[in-house]
Amino acid sequence: MATTTAPQQAAPVSPGPMKRIILIVLIALISAGAAGAGVWFFMAKRAPVAASAEAAPAPPAVPIFFPLESMTVNLQSDDGQQHFLRIGLTLKLGDAATQQALTEHMPEVRSRILLALSNKHPDDLAPLEGKRALAEELKTLITEPTDKGAAPVRVQDVLFTEFVVQ
Repeated sequence: MATTTAPQQAAPVSPGPMKRIILIVLIALISAGAAGAGVWFFMAKRAPVAASAEAAPAPPAVPIFFPLESMTVNLQSDDGQQHFLRIGLTLKLGDAATQQALTEHMPEVRSRILLALSNKHPDDLAPLEGKRALAEELKTLITEPTDKGAAPVRVQDVLFTEFVVQ
């Protein structure tokens, strides 16, 4: 009898079909979990943005700019010379109802403005602070009610569009 002394080689073992199925199922579960986590992450990021958009205050209403006709007035003078002021005004208003109320009473508003301007000296109007004080004074004059018992008109600002002292 013959004996073989050569070592026997082991045949390569191929994975069974059960191991392949388990590996495929494991990869599918990991992929599904990653996709679900991605969807949750991005949806959770968008939800607070939508909630904060609802909680954000509404933007303020766009103001209405109401230009008045230019006016020319004689200024007070101590030096004997005649000084004139040519002024253009634009009123910044909050709503169209205010504009309508001012339009209806425009002769009274212009009269108030002209009387106030004709009482000014050129030296008072020359510095920047004099112009700012004039704007505040005009705002106060314009907001006064035109009818007794009426509510005051709401003017946000008085803007100069023309200002010439001569």
